[in-house]
Amino acid sequence: MVVYIARRLVQAVLILLGVSVITFALLYMLPADPVRQIAGRSATAQTVENIRRELGLDQPFLVQYGRYLLGILHGDLGRSYLQRTEVSSLIAARLPASLLLMAGAIVCELILGLTMGLFAALKRGTATDQALMVGSFIGVSAPQFVVGLLLLYLFAVRLGWFPIGGYGTFAHLVLPSITLGILGAGWYSRMMRSSMVDVMRQDFIRTARAKGLARSTILFRHALPNAILPVIAMIGIDIGLFMSGIVVVESVFGWPGIGQLAWQAIQRVDIPIIMGVTLVSACAIVLGNLLADLVSPLIDPRIKLQ
Repeated sequence: MVVYIARRLVQAVLILLGVSVITFALLYMLPADPVRQIAGRSATAQTVENIRRELGLDQPFLVQYGRYLLGILHGDLGRSYLQRTEVSSLIAARLPASLLLMAGAIVCELILGLTMGLFAALKRGTATDQALMVGSFIGVSAPQFVVGLLLLYLFAVRLGWFPIGGYGTFAHLVLPSITLGILGAGWYSRMMRSSMVDVMRQDFIRTARAKGLARSTILFRHALPNAILPVIAMIGIDIGLFMSGIVVVESVFGWPGIGQLAWQAIQRVDIPIIMGVTLVSACAIVLGNLLADLVSPLIDPRIKLQ
């Protein structure tokens, strides 16, 4: 286990290094000039050049990236060009809200997706099965900003059950979590149905039935732990999808997370913030996949970490 984790951590470092190189190179080649955003439209050419020199943006790509990488090794993500604040402080202030929203979304997608997939598998070939699969297809296909606006209009504006936006209470968390969770629930329900149907055809399930075990015991003790494994593997991948979807959802609901921070930085070409949010998102994806791999053997002892 220790050797496996150590090897995965080394791979994670290499992945993050690759992400930083690609992201930095893409931002370096952007036609938009961050110095112009800082200096303003009325700035003289000399002022623009002074700011460029002060920020080190007049240096070649390798020099700029090397300096940035050296800062990361010392725990420094740089300073925001416009806010004049450490990027690590800005992200640390917004990260708890995003993590809370992500946790709520994962809970929603698991409850909705696993329940729909389980019922669809048990009712395979019936109208219930078809209706649930159509619902999952709609959930996967619907744009998140449309889902968010519809939920806001129905449950916040028309019914008044939840606040329109903001952050701080459980009521504020419900609608954005459901908005994010619907997409994953659609994928999970389809995968859960397929996996459950396949597991229910296996020999060990027929043996359990032959022994006279109760239907609930067969379903929840023998079938479900085996059918759920592909879903667990997807959770780590979903963290990356949440990081991309969170930008939209946080904007719709006024949620003060790193998604909003990233969107504001993109609009202003604030490169240090964009780099910082990208690296934090990459870390979340890598750790999510590692956690999924570590949990799988606890559910199915036949799985060996190599």
